[in-house]
Amino acid sequence: MIMDDRKKLLLKEIVENYVKTVKPVGSNSLCKKLKCSSATIRNEMVALENMGYIEKNHISSGRIPSELGYKYYVEHLMKPKDLTGEDMLKLQTIFSNNELRVSDAVTKCLEIISDLTNYTSVVLGKSSGDNLLKQINIIALDEKKIIAVVCTDKGVVENKQFILPSGTNIEEVVKTGEMINKMLVGTPINKVAEKLEFEIKPIIAKKVKDYETVYNIFYDAFNDFLHHNTNIHVAGRVNLLKEPEYDDTASIKRIASKLEDESFKEIVDTSDKDDELKIYIGEESKFDDNVTVIKKKYKSGGEEGTIAIIGPKRMEYERVVSLLNFMVDKIEGKDDGKQ
Repeated sequence: MIMDDRKKLLLKEIVENYVKTVKPVGSNSLCKKLKCSSATIRNEMVALENMGYIEKNHISSGRIPSELGYKYYVEHLMKPKDLTGEDMLKLQTIFSNNELRVSDAVTKCLEIISDLTNYTSVVLGKSSGDNLLKQINIIALDEKKIIAVVCTDKGVVENKQFILPSGTNIEEVVKTGEMINKMLVGTPINKVAEKLEFEIKPIIAKKVKDYETVYNIFYDAFNDFLHHNTNIHVAGRVNLLKEPEYDDTASIKRIASKLEDESFKEIVDTSDKDDELKIYIGEESKFDDNVTVIKKKYKSGGEEGTIAIIGPKRMEYERVVSLLNFMVDKIEGKDDGKQ
């Protein structure tokens, strides 16, 4: 069958009507809108059903969009919705605060978007791979304690305290730290561990008696650095559970357990090389067959990450897309030097 203009308009109306009302759409409600007879609407609905774009609701004669119908709507019929002045003002207020780091601004915006949409919002952020090591300093606090301070060229600073094993020569640790620092300066942060293992460890093994202790200090310091600079933040975790799609005990338990599972950050993380907004509906969301995940990457200064909105397949696609695009545009235009 051909997806002609009338079928497209009918599918658009069914999707948008169902998103608003959460009620199956009948032919009578569409007659006036499409200026067609009830019989014509019913025939077109049968055609759309045969094409797989809509399906019957078991408790009603009306139709609801199928997963294929949502996908067609997103790809061919949806138009981003203009944000209201109130929505824009709430988000702009965050970015007008120049005291906020980019990561803090993203977190606060997530909370606002989650409140505005009643969906769950997630950000997976990390220090960008283009952060280069500026220096790592080993500072002795006393005979047994030291602090390793890691600094990048983007101004990201992390420190970690260590208690040295009994009998460790603290002066040797500090001097070895200076030597390793010279060999690592300018290395991309995400390449430091590899360089430590394969290039630096063999060198210090020949020159330093207690090289394993020193190596482990550096290795742990950088692992800690990467851990702190790869973080996930979730806003409105329970919002998804309030949607009518998940009103039975089994669905609530299923979704709740997935939201608590650390592995769900995999749905946010992405290997996509481009920065285009992505929409994953149902099974392709890799989260649950009855959700949609809309996500987009951001990059500002030394920070980058992926923001995702998780909601039902019956999602306000136009509004969420507009909110996400607006937010990312603001993030990437924000340059406060507080990375």
